[in-house]
Amino acid sequence: MTHPAQPTASHFINGQYVEDKAGTPIPVIYAASGEEIATVYAATPAIVEQALAGGKAAQKAWAKMTGTERGRILRRAADILRERNYDLSVLETYDTGKPLQETLVADATSGADSLEYFGGLAGSLTGEHIPMGEDWVYTIREAIGLCVGIGAWNYPTQIACWKAAPALACGNTMVFKPSEATPLCALKVAEILHEAGLPAGVFNVVQGLGEVGGALVTDPRVNKVSLTGSAPTGKKVYAAAAAGMKHVTMELGGKSPLIVFEDADIDNAVGGAINGNFYSSGQVCSNGTRVFVQKGIKEKFLARLAERVGNAVIGDPLDDATSFCPMVSEAQMNIVLGYIEKGKEEGARLICGGARCDRPGWYLQPTVFADVTDDMTIAREEIFGPVMSVLDFDSEDEVVVRANDTEFGLSAGVFTKDFTRAHRVIGNLEAGSCFINSYNDAPVEAPFGGVKASGVGRENSKEALNHFSQVKSVYVRMGDVEA
Repeated sequence: MTHPAQPTASHFINGQYVEDKAGTPIPVIYAASGEEIATVYAATPAIVEQALAGGKAAQKAWAKMTGTERGRILRRAADILRERNYDLSVLETYDTGKPLQETLVADATSGADSLEYFGGLAGSLTGEHIPMGEDWVYTIREAIGLCVGIGAWNYPTQIACWKAAPALACGNTMVFKPSEATPLCALKVAEILHEAGLPAGVFNVVQGLGEVGGALVTDPRVNKVSLTGSAPTGKKVYAAAAAGMKHVTMELGGKSPLIVFEDADIDNAVGGAINGNFYSSGQVCSNGTRVFVQKGIKEKFLARLAERVGNAVIGDPLDDATSFCPMVSEAQMNIVLGYIEKGKEEGARLICGGARCDRPGWYLQPTVFADVTDDMTIAREEIFGPVMSVLDFDSEDEVVVRANDTEFGLSAGVFTKDFTRAHRVIGNLEAGSCFINSYNDAPVEAPFGGVKASGVGRENSKEALNHFSQVKSVYVRMGDVEA
């Protein structure tokens, strides 16, 4: 692959590209064709050391700059990301297989929003004054120190920015490890940040699999770990970070409910269900993969859904008419095919899809199962692919109990024209990021994150600043000390 945005080496450390071919080769495979388009090399212990030492060395001076100065660099990087959106979107499509129709509007643009938002807030990080009679206490919001970010493969540009922007705004430095399945985009984020004026060592990117992640997470110099990944991975990383008493943010998986009441606008509800199951070929952690439809409108909903899913344009991801893309990897495609077989075996009714597409690459048909029951595997486990489960329900009280009957709690959505009911139901659902008459909107201004097994902490919004900073309190006595 030769492309104007292609990174020139495997790692980005201390402000420059770094290569060490002694590391394990990691082939970069284009999901639409199965072709190898690039090779990166996993970080050797020497590369990991270089990145951590660089991040540690750069942190104090970065934190001593004013927030406004730090913010100016982040905002400049946001402008560059937007200027180069087309090239970065093509790179994201090569990295993930997602259609250009999506990457042009949801990836580098979302990353730029994050850099701009936190760049604007960086100068607003202040403490408070607490009067104590003639004495007083003041607080200082300080950086945590050296952070490690571990990314997932579904949104490589966006996740790199979602982690870097609040971390850097608060005066931290970061070593970021992208997913080995999508290693290219984070390197461009690092390159652009440096071009915007970021001091060397403040944001570093290293490649690798679990052992590299393990080396980063357990290093005593690291003060905070932010992971986006699956719940099983999150439990391991959380435990490893806890052993070193490190701060954590865990953005993990979900099996989120999307509830459609009989009075809902059917087309909007179907649109929400499509966004919540088939965008990025279903490879989105917050997806509403359990679609509960009230019995009175079930068949009408399914008919409209099948009709609209039939309009999906499955094709070359670089053709901007294409609206539905391959899975990120052959392994992920096979996992999803296994779940589709389980759905058939356990008696769910297949409405559409259910098979691999007859074309090169890792394409699966968008798949809808109806008559799904709460105990079926496809209704219990996170599939992370284009598989929607439609379940029936009778009453509000019943659906709330069933919707909450899961170990996860990332997102939840409700479609209804009755706004009192909408707010009441959302108030009773155990989930962190919720939607009324919509699904999967993730603006940087709103907190994003889950409860229960879906994680701890929040990304985006002012909440993220609390997760990348810590508070020092200072008691000031104005009179004599009595002993």
